[in-house]
Amino acid sequence: MFPFKKYLSLAAVFLFLLSCQNESPDDQGDSGQGTITNASPLTSYLQRVAMVPTVQDNVIDGSTYCTIKLPYTVTVNNTQIAVNTTADYQKVIDNINANNYDDDIVKIDFPVTMVYYNYIQKLIPNEADFDSLIDYWNQYPDLLSKINGLNINYPITINIYNSANQIGSSQSIISDQAFFNFIKNLNPSQYISLKYPIAIVDYHGQTKTINNNLDFENAIKYAIDYCPENNIVTLDLNEVITKGSWDIPYYFDDSEKTSSYSGYSFVFKNDNSVVATKGGTSETGQWESSVQNNVRELKLTFSSTLLSKLNNSWKLFEFNNSQIRLRDVSSSTNYLYFEKL
Repeated sequence: MFPFKKYLSLAAVFLFLLSCQNESPDDQGDSGQGTITNASPLTSYLQRVAMVPTVQDNVIDGSTYCTIKLPYTVTVNNTQIAVNTTADYQKVIDNINANNYDDDIVKIDFPVTMVYYNYIQKLIPNEADFDSLIDYWNQYPDLLSKINGLNINYPITINIYNSANQIGSSQSIISDQAFFNFIKNLNPSQYISLKYPIAIVDYHGQTKTINNNLDFENAIKYAIDYCPENNIVTLDLNEVITKGSWDIPYYFDDSEKTSSYSGYSFVFKNDNSVVATKGGTSETGQWESSVQNNVRELKLTFSSTLLSKLNNSWKLFEFNNSQIRLRDVSSSTNYLYFEKL
């Protein structure tokens, strides 16, 4: 029997957060339009937007997971360059491109302070420690890194409801670092709702107004697809998906239903068949990848009652060699993620 106290608690979530929104009631719900939690896809995307920018100095440190704290100096082709602002990265690039016959080795003047994507800082005293750090990050090429090309105009306001103690509150966020840490510290009992409208600046430098969660998610998708800083490595979905086995770490269809597919592994074959296996029992379905209206789709077709719930022409949100994230936007927003085993 559904506990009456839990019913009241959940009702209070929506009454509190709905009263704080500048959206219409039709924009509310767990499907990417209103309240979200620490497990919601949009929450993880927003945290990645708020990460430390790390790609601008890749020509110097070679890592997309950390950056060197300004100011510092480097030596390129016997020329010492003071890197005092982000604009000085171009001086390093210009020196490298000036001559096709020099060695183009970038030597960092140590010590320097490294800033990781999550705002943790570490003093690096010498080149050996620096090389060890970069080698460490290179072990994790498929970490979902910062989403570049989208900047939030702060401050923003977030409404919070804690279902554990049934207390509502709001918090003003004034910076990327504060937003990152706010999301990092969310617990499963907290429901949050962003107060709209929110202004963002895209990678063209144009200011745009975000009016709801779906707007935000679509703006993030645009940045992932078109900002050059998010497309350093080019991959082919068909090649990626047909290598190895995959499971489902997240499935949302009006509500989260990931546990229904716990223990399943999926093998996508080059003949467009896909074999789903659990406990020694297998079912063969079909998969097809195509581009519709400039959007990559992954169509799944199964026949059994449970697996047929995955049947859809899913739109690709993002992927790398170990993760594939899909969504479907119709009357609600649903999600299907695959992760390599």
